[in-house]
Amino acid sequence: MYKLWNELQELKKLRWIDLSHPLDNTSPYWSGIPDGSVELCKTVFDWGNPMLECLIQTFKFPGQFGTHIDFPGHFVKGAPLSEAFGVKDCVFPLCVVDISEKVKADPCYAVTIDDIKEYEAKYGAIPDGAFVALYTGWSKNWPDMDALSGTKIKEDGSENFPGWSLPALKYIYEFRSAAANGHEALDTDASAEAAKAGDLACERYVLQQGKLQIEVLCNLDMLPPAGALLFAGYPNIKGATGLPVRVFAICE
Repeated sequence: MYKLWNELQELKKLRWIDLSHPLDNTSPYWSGIPDGSVELCKTVFDWGNPMLECLIQTFKFPGQFGTHIDFPGHFVKGAPLSEAFGVKDCVFPLCVVDISEKVKADPCYAVTIDDIKEYEAKYGAIPDGAFVALYTGWSKNWPDMDALSGTKIKEDGSENFPGWSLPALKYIYEFRSAAANGHEALDTDASAEAAKAGDLACERYVLQQGKLQIEVLCNLDMLPPAGALLFAGYPNIKGATGLPVRVFAICE
């Protein structure tokens, strides 16, 4: 037998975890995107056509839809877009930082450098090229957009959800050499951090570094804190600022 074929048989004995939400025409997306931007599985060539007996569909969706990957040009004018990243850029050692208990006490909690250092004290330093995922428990709110946005938490109707802080991101990218980050919430920035900055400063920072991020992840609670591999797959479309992504992890 060939070496890779043998290795695949061994890999299939491990746990494979899907980290992407399923999508349909009722799936939520950011309110700033115009109505009518989603039209999945529209039949354009139906059974019974005398030209050819088959079914063909079209798919219309925003780049930032469901579980999706963001490229630097999403927030940085002139920065690399989808075509700048190859298949080797889509496989990572995976670190999962669990702040879910703190989020239960404060739904707007922003992960701190101390949280990251506490993680490293238990599981080792974040390795070069890692994907650092933030587990908050927020994916349980999918697909309820009000719950995902946290708009009912406060009477003013503001968004309220957990996420990253700028110091924590600077730690994983500048003190460590992470390649990408991810989270379950709609945005990188914890809502309180975004409100203070008057901008999505955390997301802007990540993309300014030329890094990748994946938003609206799920099933992070099924993963070990360290030791897994994350794979991200998306259509090979040129010029995309972001794309829905099928993400999965392999773990022992």
